[in-house]
Amino acid sequence: MKNRILALRISGLMTSFSLGFAMILLGTPVLGADGGETGSEYTQPMTPWGEPDLRGTWPINHLIGVPQVRPAEYGNQAILTDEEFAEKQASVAARDERFQGGAIPVADAAGRALRQTSLIIDPVDGQFPELTDYGKELQANMKGSYHPTQTVFDQIEDFSAWDRCITRGMPVSMLARNYNNGVRIFQSPGYVVIQLEMAHEARIIPTGDVPALDSNIKQWLGESRGRWEGNTLVVETTNFNGRTQKTSAGNPGSPRPLQPTTTNQRIIERFTRVADDTIDFEMKIEDPQVLATGSYTVAYPTFLDNDYAIYEYACHEGNTTVRNYIETSRYERAQAGE
Repeated sequence: MKNRILALRISGLMTSFSLGFAMILLGTPVLGADGGETGSEYTQPMTPWGEPDLRGTWPINHLIGVPQVRPAEYGNQAILTDEEFAEKQASVAARDERFQGGAIPVADAAGRALRQTSLIIDPVDGQFPELTDYGKELQANMKGSYHPTQTVFDQIEDFSAWDRCITRGMPVSMLARNYNNGVRIFQSPGYVVIQLEMAHEARIIPTGDVPALDSNIKQWLGESRGRWEGNTLVVETTNFNGRTQKTSAGNPGSPRPLQPTTTNQRIIERFTRVADDTIDFEMKIEDPQVLATGSYTVAYPTFLDNDYAIYEYACHEGNTTVRNYIETSRYERAQAGE
């Protein structure tokens, strides 16, 4: 369904980076890869019209090596020790060589290791929140080829929006997959545009005095409004249609099975440039109808790479997978006497 010949993108492992928001939220100093504190003095570049400048290409392929949910053995440990970090660097390098070593690369190179033990930083144990009873009810009725127990496919509605090449939805669209991890930020007076390589989407975010949409107007990616708080771009998104997923099997370390969304989901993102080559990103996902704790927060640094080439994502051209799933499902049930 999602065929694409990937260009070889290998960058050297780096031994320093910023964790910015993630560490601030955890109440600990900002740490570099060597364990020392990074400098806090930084002058944010500005656009010609006087807004903080976030323009450029900020791919998130380096997140391939960081699980969304923290492995249980780390408990509340948010940052790898020096020894653990060295092991992670070796693991990421081996993965990049393994997947990129053939004649046709089959996955993006992570390119570097991070010290984070998980992308989820709140709750402090790095775990995805338990679902409410209503959330479990929604989860039981979710459809899609990534559903671990679904075997019956009879109609297009038996497939998720992601199966159908519509969208990954939010918050999944701001998380990594094993390919197509380009994120490009454009700015003009009163607007920020976030272009996503995966699923060829563009999030158009007004930052001026643009009224919110009527709450009855629901959209796949929700409706975003941005504002500047000092040098930080704060984006608040509401008006979701509730037909996408909070997690995806394609996100490394994503909780299983799939996690539902509702029309009342609210996402608050914060983008802060902390160095010429680094933006610290934080994303709080609120959905009290399905999340027992009401919310969880993801955070990570992303790094400027204007040499990263963003490719066309022609997901639905020549796509026969949906039809094949339906035909195979019907055949299997016929053979079983159903």
